[in-house]
Amino acid sequence: MEISEDQQKLLRILPGVDRVLGIIQAENEFKTIPRAVLTRHIRLIIEAFRQQILNGSQKLSEQELSGSFIVETVRRKIKKVLSPHLVPLINATGVVVHTNLGRSLLSRRAIENLTTVSGQYSNLEFDLEKGQRGSRYSAVEDILCEISGAEAALVVNNNAGAVLICLETIARQQEVVVSRGELVEIGGSFRIPDVMTKSGAILKEVGTTNRTHKHDYINAINPNTGLLLKVHTSNYSVVGFTASVSLKELVGVGAMYNLPVMEDLGSGTFIDFSNYGLMKEPTVQESVATGADVITFSGDKLLGGPQAGIIVGKKELLDKIKKNPVNRALRIDKMTLAALESTLCLYRNPQEAVQEIPTLKMLLQPVSVIEKKCNRLCQLMKDLNETAMTVNVVDVNSRAGGGSLPLLKLPSKGIGVTIKGKTSNEIEHFMRNNYPPIIGRIENDLFILDVRTVQSEELTLIECAFKTILRG
Repeated sequence: MEISEDQQKLLRILPGVDRVLGIIQAENEFKTIPRAVLTRHIRLIIEAFRQQILNGSQKLSEQELSGSFIVETVRRKIKKVLSPHLVPLINATGVVVHTNLGRSLLSRRAIENLTTVSGQYSNLEFDLEKGQRGSRYSAVEDILCEISGAEAALVVNNNAGAVLICLETIARQQEVVVSRGELVEIGGSFRIPDVMTKSGAILKEVGTTNRTHKHDYINAINPNTGLLLKVHTSNYSVVGFTASVSLKELVGVGAMYNLPVMEDLGSGTFIDFSNYGLMKEPTVQESVATGADVITFSGDKLLGGPQAGIIVGKKELLDKIKKNPVNRALRIDKMTLAALESTLCLYRNPQEAVQEIPTLKMLLQPVSVIEKKCNRLCQLMKDLNETAMTVNVVDVNSRAGGGSLPLLKLPSKGIGVTIKGKTSNEIEHFMRNNYPPIIGRIENDLFILDVRTVQSEELTLIECAFKTILRG
C-alpha cells in the first residue's frame, strides 16, 4: 500500500512507546501499575492511531497525535482497564427482573449471610454433628421440601442446567413427549429442543402450536417413551383458539402408563400473586400437589434469590439425579447456597417474604407508594432551578421481566425529562455513562425514569447526575 506524504508526516509525529511510558511512569497514580500492563496498552493505543492514519478512516490533526494527547488517551484507558468491569447501576427501566441488569436484587438478610459465609471458612461439606464429610445441599434441601411439600430437592447452577440433568438422568436415549406449543426459547437463544438434544433424550412433539389434547400424549406413547414433559410458557402466551393439557391431567396419563412426569416451571414462585390482585401464576406448591415426579424452576427470577436451578419432586428420581456425574459440573458454590438459604427462610412467613425480598416488594408495590417516591424525585429535580430542564410526572407501565408474567402490565409512575439543546438519545447516553450508570428508557421523545425499580437511596444520585449534565 502506497503511503502519501501527509500520512508519512503524521506517522513521524506519533510518539514511540518508550517516550509515552516514561511520561506515564513518572506520574504518582501510575507508579504502582506493572510496567507490562502500561506497555501493552500504550502499544495498543499507538497502533490504533497508526492504523487510522494508514486507512485514512478518520482525519487526524497533528495535535491529536502529539505526545501530550496520546498520554491523556493512555491515562483514560488505564483507569478504565483497572476499574472493575462489573459495576452497580440504577435500574430506572421499570423492569423488575431485568436479565441484562443482574435480575433479582437480594434481600438484606441474604446479603449479610453471603458476606459472612464467603469471608470465613464454613461447614459447606462438613457434617458438624457426625464430624465427617457431609452434603452441600443439606443447607437448603430440608427447607425446600418444607415450603414446597416435595419429598426431595436439589439445587444446580441455573434452570437450564436443572432441565438438562433431569432429562439426561430420566430419559437418555428415550423419547420425551412434549406439546409443540411448549417448545419455548429462553434468553440467549437457548431452546428446549436444543437442551433436550444435549441431554441425549429424543424429542417427541405432539399437538399443534395452539392446541394440544390429552389423546395427543396417549397416542404418542410407545415402548421407547421415557418421560412426559410439560413446559410452563412463562415468557410468552398463546391466546385465542387454544387448548392445553393441565399438569394434573398429564400426571394422570403418566400414572396410566407408568411413566414419570416432569414440569419445567421456568420462573417458579412460592407466592400466589392472584392474592395480591395480579394475574395467576402457578406456584411450586401447586405443581408438587398434582403428584408430578420432578419440577424445575429458577432461583433468581420470581423467587428473588441468587441464580440457581431448583429441582424438587419424588425422592426415588431425585436420588438418581443427585448421583448423575453431570451434577458435579452443575453444582453451586457456597455464596449461592448462603444467599439461597437466607432467601428461602423468608418464605416460611409469606408476609415477611413480600416485605423483605426486593423482587416481590417491587412487583407488589402499590401505585400510591410509587407516586410518593416519584414526587420526591421530581421535586429534587425542580430544586435544581434549571430553566433548560423540564420535568413532569408521567404514567407508565412496569414489567415483571426475566421471562416472567409476559402479559402483566404494572401501572406505575415515572418522570419524563427534556433538556433544551439535548435530544432524548443524548440524555440517555450521558446517564448510561454516568457513575453510577442510570438506565432509563425513551418514549415519545422523553427520557423516562420509572421509579418502581429505583431504590429510595438512589434518588439523590439521580439528582446529582442531572446536575452534572446541566452544569457541565
